[in-house]
Amino acid sequence: MNLRSEEEIRRAYRRIQEAVKDKPGAFLGVTVEPMVKTEGYELILGSSIDPQFGPVLLFGSGGQLVEVIKDYALSLPPLNATLALRLMERTRIYKALRGVRGRAPINLLELERILVQFSRLIAEQPWIKEIDINPLVVSAVQILALDARIVLHKQAKDLPRLAIRPYPQEYAGTWTSNDGILLTIRPIRPEDEPLMVRFHGTLSEETVHFRYFGAAKLEKRIAHERLTRICFNDYDREIALVAVRQNPDTKEDEIIGTGRLIKAYNGSQAQFAILISDAFQGHGLGTYLLSRLVEIGRQEGVDRIIGHILPENHAMRSVSQRVGFNVSFDRVNEVMLAEKDLDGETLEVLTAER
Repeated sequence: MNLRSEEEIRRAYRRIQEAVKDKPGAFLGVTVEPMVKTEGYELILGSSIDPQFGPVLLFGSGGQLVEVIKDYALSLPPLNATLALRLMERTRIYKALRGVRGRAPINLLELERILVQFSRLIAEQPWIKEIDINPLVVSAVQILALDARIVLHKQAKDLPRLAIRPYPQEYAGTWTSNDGILLTIRPIRPEDEPLMVRFHGTLSEETVHFRYFGAAKLEKRIAHERLTRICFNDYDREIALVAVRQNPDTKEDEIIGTGRLIKAYNGSQAQFAILISDAFQGHGLGTYLLSRLVEIGRQEGVDRIIGHILPENHAMRSVSQRVGFNVSFDRVNEVMLAEKDLDGETLEVLTAER
C-alpha cells in the first residue's frame, strides 16, 4: 500500500517473496495495481449461512470500524430492484448516500444493481459459505470493491437451501398471437405493480364479473395493499404469468393478460385463473396462457389442475376444453368445474350429487 516509486515496489516484492520462502508453491508472483484514493463512503456487502434461513445478505457501513459502528441491515436472497432499495433504506448510511452537507449523491441505481447481482451470485452458487466485500467504496464518481473474501463449503451435504425461491426465469419466453402481436410471457415481478394498475383499467365490467364472480370496483382492484400481494409471488405456492407487449404508440411495456396457477397446501392440486384485456380477447392468448400453466404444473409436480368458471362465461369454457380440461356443472357451487389430470387422463367430476 502507498508505494510511490519503482524502488519501493521492488522492495515490497522482495519482502513478500521472503515471507513465504518456506512454503513451496505458495508464491506465484504479484499483481501491481494503481493506488486508489478512497474518497467516498465505505460500505460492506456480505453473506453468511443462518441455520434456519440459509444464506442471508448483509449491507451497511463498512471499513475497519464495521464491528464498532454496527450499521447494517439483513435480507434474504435473491433480491429484485425493490427489495434492494428497501435493504439500503434500513441503514443509517443510506441518508448520506443520497447526498448530505453539500456532498453529491452516489449512483444509487448502480448500487441497487450491484446488490441485485450480488444476491443472484449467492442464489446461484450454493457452494459459497461466506463472502464479504469490505470495503466497497462508493462516491459520486465511482463504486469500487477494495477487498473481498470468499469461503466455500467443504462437502456437498453442507450446501444450504434458499429461504425464498429465486425468480423462475426458466418459465419466461415469447409468443406471437394469432394476429401477429409479439408478446413476452414471463412470471410476474414486484416492479410490475404500475403495469398491473394500467392493465386493470382496460377491463370491462363483464370481464371483471367473469373473473371475480361479481362486481369488483377498480379502486379496490388496484389498491397498493392488494397489488403488493399479487406482484410479490411466493413462487413455491403460486406462479403468475403476465403477457407483456410493447405499445406501438408509446413504446412502453403494457400487460395485456395474466394467468395464475395457485397450488393447494399439499402441492398435489392447483387452481388456475385467466384474465385477458378486452381489446385482446379472442386472439388465442387465453388458450396459450392456460396451456403454459398446464406445462408449468407438470414441472412443479402438480397432479391435478382445476378451475371454476361461471356458466355464462362461454369463452373460458371453450378455452378450457381446447386445452384438454373436462368441464362439467358443479351443482354444489353452481359453477362450471374444469379439471385436468396431468397424467393425461381427465378425472370425473366429484360433486355432492355423486
